[in-house]
Amino acid sequence: MNKQTVLQAIIDKLKVDLGVAQRAAQTAYETATHEENIAENKYDTLGLEASYLAAGQARRVEEIRQSLLLYQKLSMAPFDEQRGIQTGDLVTLQTETGAEQHLFLGPDAAGLKIRLENDVITVITARAPLGQSLLGKFEGDELEITVNGSKQSFEVTQIV
Repeated sequence: MNKQTVLQAIIDKLKVDLGVAQRAAQTAYETATHEENIAENKYDTLGLEASYLAAGQARRVEEIRQSLLLYQKLSMAPFDEQRGIQTGDLVTLQTETGAEQHLFLGPDAAGLKIRLENDVITVITARAPLGQSLLGKFEGDELEITVNGSKQSFEVTQIV
């Protein structure tokens, strides 16, 4: 896997998500401001609900826009053998059962998933428990995190 290819796939996905969110925000705005949605009595809340939705959609558009800017400014450096895993690294983890998980430690957009070839790569950030645990680790290191009271163990098998 190539980090630059992964970065470009993340940027492309964020651009698509931004377009979808912008259209949803515009539709919500038009619904909220449409003359047929003016409240006729105190129980007629369609316009109010639409305005809440429009505000939420506008916030989502801004979140995606900020994530996109961060990724467009992200410079890809090769893995630093002295510092260990840092933001911008592509990491493969293996569970105790042998299942592999591909992660991109990014500056934002946690939870975003992209598919490259036959692999699914999940974006995580250093703010997440797993991301925090990965910082400074090296190939062959093991880590353990607790999620919802359940301990999960991983081995770092590859870093790009």
